[in-house]
Amino acid sequence: MPLPRLATARFALAALLLAAACATDPTGPSTPERVPGTGPSFAETFLNACPADPGNYAPSGWTPYWVEDFSTDLDQWNIWTGGAWNDELQFYQASNLSLTSGVLNITARREQVRGVTNPYDATLKSFEFTSGRIESDALFSAGTATPKVRFAARIKIASGFGMWPAFWSYGDPWPTQGEIDILEARGNLPYQYQTAYYYGKRSGVNLVRNSAIVIQTATSLVDCWHVYEVEWTKSALTFYLDGQVVDVKTSRYVPSLYGKQQKITLNLAVGGVFFPGITPALVEIGTPMQVDWVKVFTAK
Repeated sequence: MPLPRLATARFALAALLLAAACATDPTGPSTPERVPGTGPSFAETFLNACPADPGNYAPSGWTPYWVEDFSTDLDQWNIWTGGAWNDELQFYQASNLSLTSGVLNITARREQVRGVTNPYDATLKSFEFTSGRIESDALFSAGTATPKVRFAARIKIASGFGMWPAFWSYGDPWPTQGEIDILEARGNLPYQYQTAYYYGKRSGVNLVRNSAIVIQTATSLVDCWHVYEVEWTKSALTFYLDGQVVDVKTSRYVPSLYGKQQKITLNLAVGGVFFPGITPALVEIGTPMQVDWVKVFTAK
């Protein structure tokens, strides 16, 4: 069904369309397949320079609940080891994650490795790329105890054709606990990113269609730090870029996410369904994905 979209003087409706569908490997409780989705996009007009560092960021009226500033270690996270789904080309491993001066760097590399197909399938497989993925130990939910939850992260996306940086949340078995994509980007398109969500009543079967939209920006997502957020309530998913609302999703399945348990995920995939027809030879690795901090806020 058509989704209502925010329209203000600051956002010009663009004609860029994507088509959305999902599937997953039925053998394991894990991440979905994603293909480009359908929806309108907004041309961002007010960001004419890189946004200033918001410092100790906390939106008005919200209480800090969980914070990661990447100053010491990754003890609050599970490090993914293995391949994944989505026809991705990389093997995820800990050595592609590093902390430098309070910043998490997720670096993709072109290198031959052999490892498990994914954490739920121990079949050995050859990979031509490596990269990194982490998932929060803690689970978060908008529900009766915390009716409003807000996920935020300050990020520079990776550059390069075939680079697929993402900041999102989901729960197992997918998609019965839902998925919220706060940021999915293509490294060769530094002035746009995508939001979406998914939900299903049975493992591996997504019911949401056409939830994805593309946000156009006036400043680079590669060269500039930006704060990406989602406010999760019972009736809506409200997405923010640097404090400005860029998308509101209120379709029929949004209320089904209420009370579901999700983990926050940061990863840099290589290739996959986000780049139809890509081959390893076409991949261009540029700068890493960088994350300054991740925060979770709650409100009544």
